[in-house]
Amino acid sequence: MLLEALDGEETVVFIAAAASMQVEVEPVGRWFEAYVKRRNRNTSASFQELEEEEESSEESEDEELQLEEDPMLRTLDPKDWKNQDHYAVLGLTNVRYKATQKQIKAAHKAAVLKHHPDKRKAVGEQITEGDNDYFTCITKAIEILSDPVKRRAFDSVDPTFDNTMPSKSEGKDNFFKVFGPVFERNARWSSKKHVPKLGTMESSFEEVDSFYSFWYNFDSWREFSYLDEEEKEKAECRDERRWIEKQNRASRAQRKKEEMNRIRTLVDTAYSCDPRIKKFKEEEKARKESEKKAKAEAKKREQEEKERAVQAELEAARLLKQKEEEEAKQAAQQAKKEKEIQKKAIKKERQKLRATCKNWNYFADNEADSVKMMEEVEKLCDRLELASLQSLNEVLASSSKDESKAAVVKQVDEVNVQLQKEKEAEVQARQAARGADQASGGGGSVGGKGWNEEDLQLLIKAVNLFPAGTNARWEVIANYMNQHSTSGMKRTAKDVINKAKNLQRLDPVQKDEINKKAFEKFKKEHTSLPSEDKAVPSERFDAAGSDLNTAPWTSEEQKLLEQALKSYPVNTPERWEKIADAVPGRSKKDCMKRYKELVEMVKAKKAAQEQVAARSKK
Repeated sequence: MLLEALDGEETVVFIAAAASMQVEVEPVGRWFEAYVKRRNRNTSASFQELEEEEESSEESEDEELQLEEDPMLRTLDPKDWKNQDHYAVLGLTNVRYKATQKQIKAAHKAAVLKHHPDKRKAVGEQITEGDNDYFTCITKAIEILSDPVKRRAFDSVDPTFDNTMPSKSEGKDNFFKVFGPVFERNARWSSKKHVPKLGTMESSFEEVDSFYSFWYNFDSWREFSYLDEEEKEKAECRDERRWIEKQNRASRAQRKKEEMNRIRTLVDTAYSCDPRIKKFKEEEKARKESEKKAKAEAKKREQEEKERAVQAELEAARLLKQKEEEEAKQAAQQAKKEKEIQKKAIKKERQKLRATCKNWNYFADNEADSVKMMEEVEKLCDRLELASLQSLNEVLASSSKDESKAAVVKQVDEVNVQLQKEKEAEVQARQAARGADQASGGGGSVGGKGWNEEDLQLLIKAVNLFPAGTNARWEVIANYMNQHSTSGMKRTAKDVINKAKNLQRLDPVQKDEINKKAFEKFKKEHTSLPSEDKAVPSERFDAAGSDLNTAPWTSEEQKLLEQALKSYPVNTPERWEKIADAVPGRSKKDCMKRYKELVEMVKAKKAAQEQVAARSKK
């Protein structure tokens, strides 16, 4: 952004900026040159970095190379050159894989000047002819170390490299001192240049996570072609050469797999022993516990808020209800007061009317007319409202006796006309109800045409005997009535339904009267027992008649009787005595009598149902 102009100054644009344009850039420089070299030589980036490190170390090397001659050099077997330490042969034991090409060439030059057969022969030393001289080992060493590919293969199986790993017990005591050097030692196999350090106890979580992520995804350049048991150049034919290559590939893959398992075991052991991991896990656990606790507290607070809100709503509803009740109470009290006031006013006006008429001797000359008028006045007091009474009293107070009498007589006539109309309306309503009953076939009264008291009692009994849910209930009830009715009237299901509905509309007093008559008839019919009946149990009613209990059976007694009948079958000795003992308040004779009634009811019910079923099949 442009700076703002100072006071007294202004911003001026001198020239407009040029428009952007696209140009082609040719890749040049040392990084592009390194990429071209890697592509042409088919080498990895780590190998290129190794060469650059060697070149940079050659340029910066100012110290003189310190060579350490191998004391066992003269005793080496040239035929066993593959098992020799090439760095020790050239005297590079102190630098080994860190040695530069310049150092290797210098070491080889020094070894040649000292151990060349011509030099030794000149000083009179005995020389072994051919390739059996130990100088051949020096030649093989420079051949291997001067070639980057062969040198890399030899470095991968460096005989001085320590492949051992610390155990868990060793790592728990002093983790950083035990595992630090091990990871630094194995870092030389990494294909990546920058390898993270193990760190210290104060390392952050990101640093520790980066370290273990690197080692769990470790990319090793170590390969084991130097340990090939067979050389394909020695093969006599193409098939043998292919077989040797196949064997060598399998051997290299197996050793590579073992190497990666070794690295993975090292990382797993370090991870399990790392005190920082334990610390981070404890911190994470504490963090989760705190979050869980905070969440629980927040949930608790939310629940408490909800409960408070609910309590507030309940309190508000209670206060509102209390207020409404108070208002209703006040309104009721006010209405009661007004009613009391009106009642007092009406009472006062009635007393005033009675007093006025009494003063005029009820506008009559003899006692009979006076009593008759007194009854009419009482009728006015009962029928007239407050306003009518007040207006009538005002007329009587301001009029003469004849005018007052005329006013009272007029008011009495109006009341009588109104009473006559109410009576006529009531009579018409009764006639209409009676006509509806006759149209439905039920008759106008309880004991009307076609339905006597016996039929009504039988209907009530049948309705109770066949409750709701019975299959073809109203047909069954009609058949039951046709079988047991003494009137000879044949009832259909429609007649029974209409009469049952009509009975439901009766007043409670009429219902009680019908039930009372039915019970009295039942009691009358059962005062004397028949001498013999086929439905009676095996025992006879030989017990004394004086112990018969005529009270109706309750539901509890009925349940006890049914349970006793199940508990004591027919072949039980002294069966009815035991059944009577199981039903408190009932004798043997009561139980046998009740059993007979139940048998009759079941038979009647089955017969009615069978008739309905037979009719439906037809």
